Amino acid sequence: MRSRACKLGLFAIPPGVGQRGVYSTYWFRSSETVGDHQSPRVWMPRSTIAVVDSKRLGAIFGPRDQHLRKIRDALGVGVSARDGSIHIDGDDSAVRRATEIFEQLDRIAREHGGVASDEVSRLLAVATGQQPPPRHDPIDVQKPGRPLQPRSAGQATYVQAIRDHDIVLCAGPAGSGKTFLAVAMAVASFRSEQVSKIVLVRPAVEAGESLGYLPGDLQAKIDPYLRPLMDALREMMDYEHLKRLTEQDVVEMIPLAYMRGRTLNNAFIILDEAQNTTVAQMKMFLTRLGMGSKMVISGDITQIDLPPDRCSGLVDAMQRLQDVPEVGQVRLSGVDIVRHRLVQRIVEAYDH
Repeated sequence: MRSRACKLGLFAIPPGVGQRGVYSTYWFRSSETVGDHQSPRVWMPRSTIAVVDSKRLGAIFGPRDQHLRKIRDALGVGVSARDGSIHIDGDDSAVRRATEIFEQLDRIAREHGGVASDEVSRLLAVATGQQPPPRHDPIDVQKPGRPLQPRSAGQATYVQAIRDHDIVLCAGPAGSGKTFLAVAMAVASFRSEQVSKIVLVRPAVEAGESLGYLPGDLQAKIDPYLRPLMDALREMMDYEHLKRLTEQDVVEMIPLAYMRGRTLNNAFIILDEAQNTTVAQMKMFLTRLGMGSKMVISGDITQIDLPPDRCSGLVDAMQRLQDVPEVGQVRLSGVDIVRHRLVQRIVEAYDH
């Protein structure tokens, strides 16, 4: 039968022939005109996968169609979406492989609500006969949806170091997952009852702005410094539950200066932006560790906002404690950046 939906002379094979009824296979005639010469028409396969849910379709294609472009470029197929369906055309074997990948991505999106970039890479590696990237153990934050897991070898090393050590020092560039993964491990430890408290700490060091000019009382002034930690928590905890835990001081967010004189037992303690601590502040913080507690200390040593005559406490601690086996140390790099793809290029431009 001739399809009226395509002007290229589209013909159709009955939907789902030889398949599981998930998609239909079409063949269309393609020709190319160069100058006055028109190449012979050839038959090319096209498959269609029905994805009724537009939200799921967006998850399959990825943010700004990143997953779609990765598959299209790797397999050399044309991919488009119309009327709630994915249309794939190109070489016969490439169409079959792309169709299998999109089917699996559809299943992942349906079951988990989203598709991670590493899943696309893994499926492409299998489809093209390459060695798939190693699987990393997920972080169980006990939230419905897709489990969190490291997205690079460096991130996997970081997470494993947190599992294996009571104190971990981590240096890495912006966007490499230092804060997010530490908070995820804190939530997982709390929900598995390994700790009874989460403490999130940041030094109130200004990056060119003056803290005193911010409106409100002290809490209002320090809230902007702690906001990145709160944002990470909100991705892993229900808002009302997090609010109750905060009111009960089970989850505590404080500036570094308020740590003096305390000993924290059975707590997961995260010091973020640690590159902006002084040596004395770092010593004070490290000695707050109590029984049954873990500490994760992270920062970007290329973005130090201390006066030029002050040594960074994070840099100093990584040097002083490098021979202490009970203290884990991890250095992340540009390849571990999981923000917008331009962030990695920006970091590289500033570092070189």
